[in-house]
Amino acid sequence: MTRDFTGNFTQQEAIPQAGIDAALRVMQHGRLHRYNVVQGEVAEAVSLELEFAAYMGVKFCLSVASGGYALAAALRAVGLGQGDKVLTNAFTLAPVPGAIANAGGVPVFVEVTDDLVMDLDDLQSKIATSGARHLMLSHMRGHIVDMDALMAICDASGVTVIEDCAHTMGAKWNGVLSGRHGLVSCYSTQTFKHINSGEGGLLLTDDAQVMARATMLSGSYMLYGSHEAGAPDATFKDISLDTPNCSGRMDNLRAAILRPQLAALDGQAQKWNARYRRMEAGLKNVAGLRLITRSEKEHYVASSFQFTLPDWNKDKVRDVQKRCATRGVELKWFGADAPTGFTSRHDSWRYVDAQKLPQTDRVLAGLLDMRLPLTFSLEDCDLLAAIIREEVNAAYQAGI
Repeated sequence: MTRDFTGNFTQQEAIPQAGIDAALRVMQHGRLHRYNVVQGEVAEAVSLELEFAAYMGVKFCLSVASGGYALAAALRAVGLGQGDKVLTNAFTLAPVPGAIANAGGVPVFVEVTDDLVMDLDDLQSKIATSGARHLMLSHMRGHIVDMDALMAICDASGVTVIEDCAHTMGAKWNGVLSGRHGLVSCYSTQTFKHINSGEGGLLLTDDAQVMARATMLSGSYMLYGSHEAGAPDATFKDISLDTPNCSGRMDNLRAAILRPQLAALDGQAQKWNARYRRMEAGLKNVAGLRLITRSEKEHYVASSFQFTLPDWNKDKVRDVQKRCATRGVELKWFGADAPTGFTSRHDSWRYVDAQKLPQTDRVLAGLLDMRLPLTFSLEDCDLLAAIIREEVNAAYQAGI
């Protein structure tokens, strides 16, 4: 008998009771603004910054209103000028080129490989031809490129690396936490990320000047001295007067919700990865379906799952997507001609000059993507894999 899936792909786990209790305390005293504290009180936003900095082993941390805000603030803080070119992944989501445009930069897209990471040969070529001196590296959907090789290329060329770690909080490359390679790293706490405050972001760096500029950009006024995970006060001497206020602070309510989730992150990562591996096992050796190859050096945190139908006719890929949807399985397709929901691609963003990216276009034409919320059980993953396998097999046998 044919079985359908009835789960909800957008239903996240409940906020931990400790987060609910902390949020209630904040609401009861009413001091939601991070700078509205009584004598001797440490703001929830400050505590979150200190805890995330300790988790990451970094000097400075700033909590902000969103991951996209963190990306734009990072670009401004490292000195991006109006009209400067910024290298970035051709396979990413709209907030990344949006942040570059927000900061006055011009995106230069770098091709993606079959394994959904930045093509380092194309990166080297684009550095040489574009003159760009900044790279916003998106670890899109949690896939981490060879960071040792990438940093060697960028360091040799004088390219500053900003890491977009929206999908890799708690992940590692070769034992080093994702976000500890570049000058700045940015994280998202939007609902579908690894810790959930609805919306929110975190910015990390070991560079005091960069952190001071980011802090002023976030709207600290002259209250930067209360940032215990921030740059030393002396760093702000000129920066505090030269840097515009682009208000984007995180409030104490969201920080209170996030702190218990951060404490549980490593355990949650194990649950996500168990679901990912269950999906991977269920889709091995399916004719016409390619799983993403991952390096042994990559320790991922896989809150989503991707596979490709290489060189399939677009109508057939669309047919697989529709057939799976009929059985309750929501697959996003990056090869669609028009943006849908959260899914778009480089030629959808008309505020960026059109660029020729044949390799990326080929990969995205067959790329299907699925959320893996922790509300799904391992048995749910078995059913999801079985449905996808059956529908891909049926389409493949009919001819691609």
